[in-house]
Amino acid sequence: MDAFSQQVFAGIATGSIYASVALALVMIYQTTHHVNFAQGEMAMFSTFIAWTMIQAGLPYWWAFAATVAISFVLGAAIELLIMRRLKNSPVLAWVVVSIGLLVVFHSLAGWIFDYNIKSFPSPFPSVAGFGVTYLSAHDLGAIGVTFVMLALLFVFFRFTPLGLAMRACAQNPVSSRLVGIRVGWILALGWGLAGALGAIGGMMVAPVVYLDPHMMSGVLIYAFAAALLGGIDSPLGAVLGGFIVGVLENLIGTYAIGTELKLSVALVLIVAVLTVRPSGLLGKVHVVRV
Repeated sequence: MDAFSQQVFAGIATGSIYASVALALVMIYQTTHHVNFAQGEMAMFSTFIAWTMIQAGLPYWWAFAATVAISFVLGAAIELLIMRRLKNSPVLAWVVVSIGLLVVFHSLAGWIFDYNIKSFPSPFPSVAGFGVTYLSAHDLGAIGVTFVMLALLFVFFRFTPLGLAMRACAQNPVSSRLVGIRVGWILALGWGLAGALGAIGGMMVAPVVYLDPHMMSGVLIYAFAAALLGGIDSPLGAVLGGFIVGVLENLIGTYAIGTELKLSVALVLIVAVLTVRPSGLLGKVHVVRV
């Protein structure tokens, strides 16, 4: 029973990381109805930026805040300079360009920062009395950060004019333009927020898996499974899906298929959700009248 509980708690901890990246995927999907396959590599590149500032002597939380701001600007710039030109293009063009961005960020990280594995500090101190059984201080901190992000997104979308404008643009961009909402800038804002959320996820995962250009490759697949399972248009669903995927990955990997095949759990979940319930657990079912 102790081993089972340990796997469940470990799954919750890793699930919080998947949830943070899934939130970034949901943010872009809500504004564009497209999936950004470069989200993981953007998060990895942002984490390298944070690592560089920390190595230069900047305190962790200052580097954290600066990285989030830089990532916001980077995400918005990608939408303004690249993705906006594809607004009337077929879906395949979006897929190809986002995969191209994945390769670009991966190669840039290796070229600028090299491919050697680096350690990344955790902001949550491991001191006596901090933590609970089966969860380290960093695990608890990552879970807390995920819930803080979810709460901030809830307040943003529910109570702020920009958040309401983003919701309106996601539901009906044509009507949003008619009432004076600048849809183009709202799309850039969505990409900027996704970049910031992804950076936070990268900085939470780096102390666990170490920092290198490959660190987000598997995490993105788990995050994609989490977003689909919870609902690709639901921030709450992304968090719920992240925790479910994290727990299932640990339990099935430990008791059924072995740790070497754990990634197949995410792939099976992706296929199953798209086949049985494409809207996910908390996503909206869109009915089109023909």
